[in-house]
Formats: sequence, structure tokens, C-alpha cells
Amino acid sequence: MNPTEHAIDTVVCRLDQVRRESGVLALVDGEAVAVFRTYDDRVFALSNFDPFGRASVLSRGIVGTLGEDAVPFVASPLLKQRFDLRTGVCLDDPAVAVPTYDVRVVDGVVVVGARRETLDP
Repeated sequence: MNPTEHAIDTVVCRLDQVRRESGVLALVDGEAVAVFRTYDDRVFALSNFDPFGRASVLSRGIVGTLGEDAVPFVASPLLKQRFDLRTGVCLDDPAVAVPTYDVRVVDGVVVVGARRETLDP
């Protein structure tokens, strides 16, 4: 499959350009999107906007896992709130969530798709 097959999809970079346990910033359909790679090579995409710090900084956050279930998260570099990379829900305040995006790796290339429907935290 060609990474540019769908019009809404945005090719971000090669997977090997994203260090494990870190993120990169991409412009997807006019939105700042943070793309993260976990230690086990899973890839996630969510809004780069930190609703607590009110700044576009999540791509520079600290990536880790939490608990026995190894929930992947990013901690904001500003006020340190943690956001579940799978759902965008804040682990410190479940009433707050950031948008998430479809993301996949095609032939070693990270491709971000549509913004997902917002889940009620």
C-alpha cells in the first residue's frame, strides 16, 4: 500500500527518525499533532496542545508507561499532567482529554490520518 493513498493521510517521517520513548511534531490538515514512538515501537498521535499549560508542547513531553497494565502516556513538559497515548484522556484529571488521530506505519513510514471522534472521559 502506498503511504499517500488516502487524501486525508499525512506522511510525517520514517519511523527510524522518531527515537523510542520520544515524540515529533507534525502539521496534519492545519493542526499541530504530536506523534510518539514507545519503547516497543508502537506509534500514537494526539494533539500537541496542552490544555493545562495552554501551549503547543506535548511533542516534547516525557513518554513512559504507568501501572501493571503498562498504559502508555506522555507527561507534559510544562505542568507534568500525563495523557494516555491511546485515548488522549488525562490520567491525572480524567475530565480532560486531548484529541487523538489515526496513525500507522506503512513500509517504515509514519502516516497520520483523521482526527478520531472525541471520547467522553
